[in-house]
Amino acid sequence: MNTYSLLDKINYPKDLRKLKKENLKQLSKELREELIDAVSVTGGHLGAGLGVVELTIALHYVFDTPRDKIVWDVGHQAYPHKIITGRRNKIRTLRQGGGLSGFTKRSESEFAPHLQ
Repeated sequence: MNTYSLLDKINYPKDLRKLKKENLKQLSKELREELIDAVSVTGGHLGAGLGVVELTIALHYVFDTPRDKIVWDVGHQAYPHKIITGRRNKIRTLRQGGGLSGFTKRSESEFAPHLQ
């Protein structure tokens, strides 16, 4: 796992919401680099996650997650979401036996969609 000045401070979206808006562009850069590094280790679909890095940060910055639910179109879009919702330490287990799912999975996190 690489070290980053902002991403290393983000364990959950509540940490993200403490940042100034001016820092979100740098956080996006760091999150993108972390995603590329993780997927280069585990394999998986990279494009969908890279395409929603800024969107992921914006949604978690504006909405009160996990109270407010985020539903992803495809599971591969959720990789950045998984990194900033308490699963960064497991992101390199993505798609591995006993590791994180390549898709959203309710049992992984309170931030996974539990829709009623």
